[in-house]
Amino acid sequence: MMRSIALGAVVGVFVVALAAPASAQDKSKIELGMTLFSSQKCTLCHSIGAKGNPKGPLDTVAAKRTAEEIRQWIVDPDTMRTKTKATRMPPMKQLKLSKDQVDALVAYLVSLKATNATAR
Repeated sequence: MMRSIALGAVVGVFVVALAAPASAQDKSKIELGMTLFSSQKCTLCHSIGAKGNPKGPLDTVAAKRTAEEIRQWIVDPDTMRTKTKATRMPPMKQLKLSKDQVDALVAYLVSLKATNATAR
């Protein structure tokens, strides 16, 4: 009995230890995405909160689009524009970003869903 309790405690500590770096890594990725959103001048056409162009709000984008759809908008906006029959002008331009940068932008935009849910 004591042995199984000790084993359970060790497994629990191990699981928590594994989860902690992932959380810090996710936070780092989200912060990079926030920085990229600004540095890539996404606010010229889009807004988050009160910052940016109010004609393209992205505050609730993760409630409407999957992470994969958001990714596709970033990497291939022309195809997504056709697929969704988007008519907003000017059309979104394709950004030259690395995979890690795209991952960070997606993580940031998806994180807005959690932020908006807790703000209510």
